[in-house]
Amino acid sequence: MENHDEEAGAPTPAIPTPPGDTPAERFGALVTERARLAGYKLDAGAGGRAHLARDVGMSPSAVGRMLNGKTLPMPQQLEPIARAVKTPVRTLLVMAGVISETSWPTEAYSDVRSASEQTPTVSPEAAADAWGIREPGIRAMLLGTIQHAMSLQAEADNRTDGDDRGEAIARG
Repeated sequence: MENHDEEAGAPTPAIPTPPGDTPAERFGALVTERARLAGYKLDAGAGGRAHLARDVGMSPSAVGRMLNGKTLPMPQQLEPIARAVKTPVRTLLVMAGVISETSWPTEAYSDVRSASEQTPTVSPEAAADAWGIREPGIRAMLLGTIQHAMSLQAEADNRTDGDDRGEAIARG
């Protein structure tokens, strides 16, 4: 049986609510199961914990405490953990009972992407299409403004003399 995780858009193996009395215990059990499904060999002496620690940027002891349900990871560690175990952050947090299903609804922010999602760069034309700008004059004005803003940003990025011309450019 498979679950279709709405955030990831791909089927994920069904995993029952993990055991544990605390969110940290449930999170550890869930990450352990998902890490195994992702190919990490977590048995003693197999090296999987060290590999997982390397892949998520945590110390092996911190990973051990997390997998054993002693601690929850720091917020900035959630994205790397999610990528390593091939599970969206939302799924990890909701399934482990760290947050409720309603505190991070799947549809409410569907146009906002997390750093773990690889979102391609949007062209000015694609942005105009997405915003429904079809009238040629309005579209030309929008695209010209975007191109001008991009060139000003490129100039600002290329400046190395440390002067504060950014404010002067913004003021006109």
